[in-house]
Amino acid sequence: MPLTPEQRAAEIRASVPPGASVAEDVATIIRHVRKDGDLAVEEMEAEVGAGLSAPFTPPPGALPDDVRAGLLVAIENVRAVAEAGVDEPRTVTLPQGHTVTLREEPVRRAAVYAPGGRNPYPSTVVMGVVTARAAGVDEVYVVGAPHPVMVAAAELCGADGYFAVTGAQAVAALAYGTGSIPAVDVIVGPGSLWVQEAKRQVSGVVGIDGFAGPSDLTVVATEGADLEVLAADIAGQAEHGEGSLTVAVSDNEQILSSLNAQHDVLVATMDEALAFVEALAPEHLQLAGADAEALAPRIRSAGCLFVGSASGTAFGDYVAGSNHVLPTEGAARFASGLNVRHFRRRMAEVRVGDAGAALAAAGVPIAEAESFALHAASMSLRNRSRPAP
Repeated sequence: MPLTPEQRAAEIRASVPPGASVAEDVATIIRHVRKDGDLAVEEMEAEVGAGLSAPFTPPPGALPDDVRAGLLVAIENVRAVAEAGVDEPRTVTLPQGHTVTLREEPVRRAAVYAPGGRNPYPSTVVMGVVTARAAGVDEVYVVGAPHPVMVAAAELCGADGYFAVTGAQAVAALAYGTGSIPAVDVIVGPGSLWVQEAKRQVSGVVGIDGFAGPSDLTVVATEGADLEVLAADIAGQAEHGEGSLTVAVSDNEQILSSLNAQHDVLVATMDEALAFVEALAPEHLQLAGADAEALAPRIRSAGCLFVGSASGTAFGDYVAGSNHVLPTEGAARFASGLNVRHFRRRMAEVRVGDAGAALAAAGVPIAEAESFALHAASMSLRNRSRPAP
């Protein structure tokens, strides 16, 4: 019996070995930092801040001219896309005569974890800092390796400071604060298993963007797709390191053999391709070829969707304006890529006014049914006739 799309997706996900559990070790680090602050961080880091705390100045020439120009394009595009996601307040007038205003407020302080173990990632600095600024966050900090390119990128994006702290201890310091590092409201950004586990453990104290696992790319290709560029996209995904997952989906066996992905999925129809993709919920999804591209309006579960052979995933990693901090391991079924919502909270503002009597008549019976007599009394008081002013 052939596998269902859900079974095939689960089988492919299972091909990526799970990361080793570091939960107990991370918990020990967090307790240490929470108790001893900078002293604990100093024990685990050769440098704490290292002169890079705000205000900071990157060394001269840290960004070559072409890198600076590229980052400026990325900054402008990411800012434009991020700002488009900020909603204006909306007031709803209800039948009883009162109003509820839905308004968004940014968090006061946020931090971006920018990984830099093997190489510096200034693009991640852009994705985090620019989006936080577009959301209206008052203070934005970056933590990561003390690499000049990273520091310069943070300054270019308008960060308030850069702390040369890495690993789980950086996340703990940001969650609870130390003598040198301020406690923040939200921590975002990818990182090692230790970093992600630390984010998970402090998520009840601060907001986080999610748990970033190994990167993945799924390509759905049909007749008319440019197979050379798609194969390059798939090969490029391997640069993310061990655990990266690539999947090619097509109704044509020759196309699949040309793409050289880790997993090939041959389908009879594009409806079958859609069912598989929705079950897999890939981090990156590329649709190339007329029949594949026609699926775009029907895609619901992907971290970021790239339509057409020209729309390479790498553009999204750097300069397209979309954010490259995306849900992985199938989390695109319920999670979104990094956006202004991660740095903003929606708050309801209620103004009842003369509608109190009508609302009390509706609300008191509900409160009494729940045995909350004092709630009922509170609403009943609004049902009294008021003296004329």
